[in-house]
Amino acid sequence: MPDRPLRNLQNEGNPWLLDTPIAGGDPGLAAALQAAGLPGDDLTEPHRSFFAFATRTGERVGYGGFERTGPDVLLRSLVVLPQARHRGIGRQMLALLLRRAFDEGGREAWLLTTTAASFFERAGFRPIERTAAPAAILASRQATALCPASAVLLTRSITL
Repeated sequence: MPDRPLRNLQNEGNPWLLDTPIAGGDPGLAAALQAAGLPGDDLTEPHRSFFAFATRTGERVGYGGFERTGPDVLLRSLVVLPQARHRGIGRQMLALLLRRAFDEGGREAWLLTTTAASFFERAGFRPIERTAAPAAILASRQATALCPASAVLLTRSITL
C-alpha cells in the first residue's frame, strides 16, 4: 500500500480531536498502557514525546507518543481508551502523532506491534525485516527489551 500523505489523513476528520503534550510520567498514560498490556517501563527516559488526545468537548480518548533519533521516529504507546474504541479515533490520533513527529524533524516512522499490524498497514505502514531498520531504532529499549522478538516491525514515510 503506498504511503498516504499527512494532508490526506488530516482530511479524515481529525480537526475535532486535540492533542496535548504530557510528561512520560503522566499517571493517565501509565494506567492506559497497563490496562492495554503495553510496555511502559521507559516512559520517563529522554527523547520521548507523549500526548493525551481528547475531543473538543474534553472527552479523553487516548494517548500516544514517539521517540525520535534524527529523521527516524519510533511510535510508542498508541492506545485508544476502551470507551472511545470503534469510532475511528485511532486513525485520527495516529495522524496527529505523525504530524507532531514531522514537525520535530521526523521523516520515517517505525513501530513494533504484536496485535495491531493490520491497523497500521491500513494507515500506510508496511512490514519490514528488523535487520533493515536503522541502528538507532534497533538499539531502542522497545526493540531490545520491551517488545518480544515476535513483534512485527513496520515503517512508513512521514510526508506533508
